[in-house]
Amino acid sequence: MSFVSQTVLTQTAGAIEDSELLKQLQQGDEAAFKHLVNKYKDRVYNTCLGFLRNPHDAEDVSQEVFIKIHHSIADFREEASLSTWIYRIAVTKSLELIRYRKRGKRSGFFKALNSFFNEPDEAMDESGFMHPGIQLENKERARVLFGEIDKLSEKQRTAFTLQKVEGLSYQEVATIMEMTVPAVESLIHRAKENLKKQLYEFYQQNELD
Repeated sequence: MSFVSQTVLTQTAGAIEDSELLKQLQQGDEAAFKHLVNKYKDRVYNTCLGFLRNPHDAEDVSQEVFIKIHHSIADFREEASLSTWIYRIAVTKSLELIRYRKRGKRSGFFKALNSFFNEPDEAMDESGFMHPGIQLENKERARVLFGEIDKLSEKQRTAFTLQKVEGLSYQEVATIMEMTVPAVESLIHRAKENLKKQLYEFYQQNELD
């Protein structure tokens, strides 16, 4: 299943409100699940891509998100909106992969051993990643920025990515992260300050080279 291409909802499916869609999903309606995928797949993919910087990873994790939704929908209690719950799963799954990758990087000996027996996995190389919304003339600047975002703490990175990259409101980010709006504002403020410092140091070093 591909989550990259834009898909228009079919006329037969029509526009279904999330409350009605949820009811149908919890009754095991497979047509309703297909409608859910059509409705949310691009948002889920773009959210995963914003965190993972790798189209292949984003597509794989997007599929994991919808598998998780399919398995867990019966337990959804509407403590948040359906869309917020889906975003939360997408963020969680993306961060799980990032943590797994970081643990792998720390295991230097095993990584070296693995590379001895296997060809390098080009799909893992995120250095050339460009978010779809970035214009060509800003490519190099964006590459540096995304690299510095990766150095932020997990909470700062999550809040900054959801609000500044994905364009969600502070309230939406707060709901997804299960925090207060002031706490999210503080995270994003600290993220911006850290990025300013990191980017200043980067450009200072490069000017001296």
